[in-house]
Amino acid sequence: MHPRSLATIARCATVVALVTTPAVLAAPSAGAAGTVRAAASAPVVDFDHDGRADLAVSAPTGTVAGKAKAGYVAVVYGSASGADTARRQVISQATQGVPGDPTASARFGAHTVARDLDGDGYTDLAVQTGDSPAVTVLWGSANGLTGGTRLPAGNGDTWGAGAIVGGDFNGDGTADLVDVVTLDEGTDDEKTGLRVRLGPFTRDGKDAGSSFSDTGRFDGPTSLTAGDITGDGKDDLVSTHAFEEMSRSTLFFKGTDQGLSQKAADLTDAASATIGDVDKDGYGDLILRTVPGRVVENLPYDHGTLKVLYGTASGPSTTRTTTIDQNTAGVPGVNEDGDQFGYSLAAGDVNGDGYADVAVGIPYEDLEAGQEESGSVVQLYGGPNGLSGTGAQAFTQATAGVPGAAEAGDHFGTAVRLADTDGDGKDDLAVGAPDEDGAQADSGAVWVLRGGTGGLTTDGVVSFGPNALGAPEAGAGLGAGFPR
Repeated sequence: MHPRSLATIARCATVVALVTTPAVLAAPSAGAAGTVRAAASAPVVDFDHDGRADLAVSAPTGTVAGKAKAGYVAVVYGSASGADTARRQVISQATQGVPGDPTASARFGAHTVARDLDGDGYTDLAVQTGDSPAVTVLWGSANGLTGGTRLPAGNGDTWGAGAIVGGDFNGDGTADLVDVVTLDEGTDDEKTGLRVRLGPFTRDGKDAGSSFSDTGRFDGPTSLTAGDITGDGKDDLVSTHAFEEMSRSTLFFKGTDQGLSQKAADLTDAASATIGDVDKDGYGDLILRTVPGRVVENLPYDHGTLKVLYGTASGPSTTRTTTIDQNTAGVPGVNEDGDQFGYSLAAGDVNGDGYADVAVGIPYEDLEAGQEESGSVVQLYGGPNGLSGTGAQAFTQATAGVPGAAEAGDHFGTAVRLADTDGDGKDDLAVGAPDEDGAQADSGAVWVLRGGTGGLTTDGVVSFGPNALGAPEAGAGLGAGFPR
C-alpha cells in the first residue's frame, strides 16, 4: 500500500462542459405502496411512492452548463427487477424548477437527505451544495421528483462535509431535517451546534418549528448520522468531530419530544458511522469506524477497524461492544495498511431475517498488481449475538458477475447504500466508485447487487455510469455519495 496524503481523500477531477436535462419518467406501478418495512431495513427512499426504493446518486464534480464542478444528482427509480436506468432523472441547478443557477465549484448534490419532509407519503430530496448553507428540497410526486424550494438559511452558516441529516427526532411521525449552524458568529458568544428543523415542511419551505443543540465546540461536525438507538420511537443523532490533525469524541444527542436533547454524551472518536439493529432487540446499534491513535492524519494509512456500540434505553452502550476488522474470523481479506475498512458504512436488511446488516466500503483496498486502490465492499450480517464475520461476503470489480474490471484508483466502495430497489423485502447493495473511468476519465459509476435469503447475489446486478443516464460524464464523480 502506497502512502497517501490527506488530499487523496478529497478527490479532484477534471471536467468538460455538458448540460443536464431531466428524463421523462414512466408511470409508476401501483399496489406495493403500502408495503411495511422491517425495523432493521434502511429508511425507504421512494420518490414516486410505488413501494420500491429509488437511488439518488451524487455527482458533485460534474460540469453543468459549462460550469466546472457545478454538480448534479442522478435519480434511478426502482422496479420489479431492481434499479431501472430507463426511468431516471438528472437534476442540477440548470433543471427547470430548481432554484439558483449552475455555479463553478458549487458541487450541487455533495450532501443529500431523503425523507418525506411534507408528510404527503412521497419521499423528498434535500440537497446541499458543497460547504454552502443553502439547502434545496426537491419534492416527491407520482411522477418522481418535481420542482424545488430553497429553505431559508436562518441564523447561521452551514459547516463542512456531510452536514445535513434527516430523521424523526421528536417522534411525531413526520420527518425533520438537521443542519449545522454557527450562532453569534464573530462575537465572544459564538457557538456551533445543530439546528433541528421540525416537519412537516410547507412547499414554500417553512418548517413546523426549530431548535438548537449546542455541541460545545467551535468546530463543526465532520458527519451526522441518525437512527433510533434508545428504542423509544424517536431518532437520535450521532455527530463525529475533528480539529486540525486530531479527532475529537463522537457526540450522542437523544431524540426528545422537542427535537434533540440539549446535552450530548461523549463516545469513541470516529471517522464514519451508521445505525442499525444488528441483534434485533429493538434498540438501534451504533457502528463506528474508529480513528487510530485519535490522529486524523493517520486515517489514510489505517487498515480500518469497526466498533459496535450496542443500543440501550439510555443510548449506546460503552460496556457491551464488538470490534471487527479484516482479521476477524469470517471477514474476507486481511488487515493491510491504508485499506481503510469502514471508510463508508450503511445499514439495512439484506436477507430479510429482521436483523440489520452492515455494508462496509474499503475503497483503498489493493487487489492484484496493477489494481492498487481498486477497492472492495464487505457485507457483514447481523444475528442473535449481533454483528460478526459469520457469512460475510466480499465484492470487487474482479468478482465473477460484477460488471467492469478492477483498475488502479477506481475506489470502488467510496459510498455504499442498502435499499430495497425491487420491493421484495430484502435490501440491495448500491456501491459507488466515483473515480471509475468510463468513456471519460473519473466519470464514476454505480453498481446495484440484489439482496436475497442467502445474502447478496450478482444475479441481475445493475451497473451504470453517467453515459447510460445521458448525464455529464467527464470528471463527474458519479457515485460519490448517497442520501443520509
